[in-house]
Amino acid sequence: MLHHQSFFRIKSLSCVWQTSRGISLTASLCKNRKSGVPKITPFRTKQLTYEEAIPPSRINVRKGWLSFNTSNLHEEKRAAQTTFEDFLVRRFLTGTWHRSLASEVIIKRRHNIVVLSFLVSMERMLPRQVYFLQGYSETMLSGWLKMPVKIELQSVASQSDMVFKKI
Repeated sequence: MLHHQSFFRIKSLSCVWQTSRGISLTASLCKNRKSGVPKITPFRTKQLTYEEAIPPSRINVRKGWLSFNTSNLHEEKRAAQTTFEDFLVRRFLTGTWHRSLASEVIIKRRHNIVVLSFLVSMERMLPRQVYFLQGYSETMLSGWLKMPVKIELQSVASQSDMVFKKI
């Protein structure tokens, strides 16, 4: 009799589990299992720059980091603030140089100076606009970061010059 009561208790619990939890019997469709590696398109139409084409496992072997600072060392005081400033700088430059940035922004902190390096596409801009935006960006970022900012930029004729390979 005791065995019979425990059987009904287990059966009633299994009914509760079935209503609250489902099981899927279909195969998973995880096609891209690697993070940081873009998927290959059927007709090789996706264009990649040199930085995007390098897998994350080879990032320090074939190219350097995008942010150079010493605040991420053990027990440094400005680690979070420096990371936020880098985020702010990248967002500001992406908005200011709208559709003209041809590469990633490289941020180098040398003593008290912040040096920003990137490539600019000249297909939508005149040289005087580039000089104005360079001075404007340096002035605005120097005021916000409260340290001198220097922008080193190089120009390319168009975005298509930056294509390293197609996948």
